[in-house]
Amino acid sequence: MRLRPLTGEPVALDLVDTVWVEHGTLVDQFDDPEGVRAWLADHGLDEEDGLGRVRDRLMEARAALRDALEGRGPDRLNAVLDHGARRPGLRDGEPYEVVIVDDPAWRPAWVAAADLVRLMGERPERVRKCANPQCVLWFLDVSKNASRRWCSMEACGNRAKVGRFNQRHKSAG
Repeated sequence: MRLRPLTGEPVALDLVDTVWVEHGTLVDQFDDPEGVRAWLADHGLDEEDGLGRVRDRLMEARAALRDALEGRGPDRLNAVLDHGARRPGLRDGEPYEVVIVDDPAWRPAWVAAADLVRLMGERPERVRKCANPQCVLWFLDVSKNASRRWCSMEACGNRAKVGRFNQRHKSAG
């Protein structure tokens, strides 16, 4: 299975983007157990309670994140968040947080859901869907002037440029 390259996006958006369009077909990284393991490893998350259970919870969180991002409300996201909490502490003068979950299989999903809440609290206007109508990917716009429109200039951005070029030449010819 070919995995989507890690984008460097926040863990919440990387979870949302485990489904993408390739050659007109929707691809799900989690259809293959190795895809789930790779995603967990990429984010330093463990498979503490059976890969199948972790995968199911990640898929539930992914759907909840998409619902929140696409304006279908926060209910599913809040249901995922109900499975855990952060406990702050201080050790040797340094602050730290421990994630407490009611079931270890929820930890990776809860971490991703909590990350979306953090993003929406810090920079909601910078969390964007790719401007390509055929693309399903989301990204965090960290550009200086907040003008990023594409999940990737190499993929969707380039397609848009080629499309505009072809339109101009079709109109002129």
